[in-house]
Amino acid sequence: MAIRRIGVVGAGTMGNGIAQVFAQSGYDVALVDAAAAALDRAKTTIEKSLGKFVEKGKMTGADRDAALGRLKAFSSLDDLADVDYAVEAIAENLDAKRGVFAKLDAITRPHVILTSNTSSISITTLGAATKRPDRVLGMHFMNPVPLMTLVELIRGQATSSESMAVATELCGKLGKTPIEAADYPGFISNRILMPMINEAVYAVMEGVGTPDAIDTVMKLGMNHPMGPLTLADFIGLDVCLAILNVLHEGMGDPKYRPCPLLRRLVAAGHLGRKSGKGFYTY
Repeated sequence: MAIRRIGVVGAGTMGNGIAQVFAQSGYDVALVDAAAAALDRAKTTIEKSLGKFVEKGKMTGADRDAALGRLKAFSSLDDLADVDYAVEAIAENLDAKRGVFAKLDAITRPHVILTSNTSSISITTLGAATKRPDRVLGMHFMNPVPLMTLVELIRGQATSSESMAVATELCGKLGKTPIEAADYPGFISNRILMPMINEAVYAVMEGVGTPDAIDTVMKLGMNHPMGPLTLADFIGLDVCLAILNVLHEGMGDPKYRPCPLLRRLVAAGHLGRKSGKGFYTY
């Protein structure tokens, strides 16, 4: 069945970026968030992002207006009953995500594929909250979604090859590059990235180097475009901690234990860019 209308649950940083790329690619998008303020911020962010594409000559004003016209905001999951494909992009909380999947399973048509933008939580567990685990998969976009081309596609224990094929084709239509990962904690991206960030935090805590020194070594010595601590601030230190907790609990291996300094910063509300302070001040 042709996919025309996309449901996106969660209007935060990832959700509004996902909604934008689908709308840019010609899909009608229903963006849902219970918080009206989040929907207002998402609309402003998307308008600003599309405006930059117009300024840089990457899209016309008419195309921007058409994309905005394809995007509609709603406050209830019930408004997604007629979508052809759904992407959940709420906070990294297993119980909350399972609740969303159970609700989507109850209201959407049986053939609709339900996906999660989770960066670490088990797709198999989310699929088990539904009666269609063969149509549940991970669709992990990278931040910022409109600019980053990678999408990590995660196959749960019961995910069908047909569902993966649909998601792969959809990525192509979005101009994204899909890479398949198995359903292990952290998948590919965060299983490799988060231990590096965690080790950088340990290096700060132990006085091996300042945040700037550590980031400079990784940029100039390893040719990384951004140092791990700057990247951690960009992602959100609370998000990094949540992913490391999933890795630590899921693997049972002490090498994934979150650094005490990371826990302390999060407890203090120093979450990075979004709070104005993390390893750096913004």
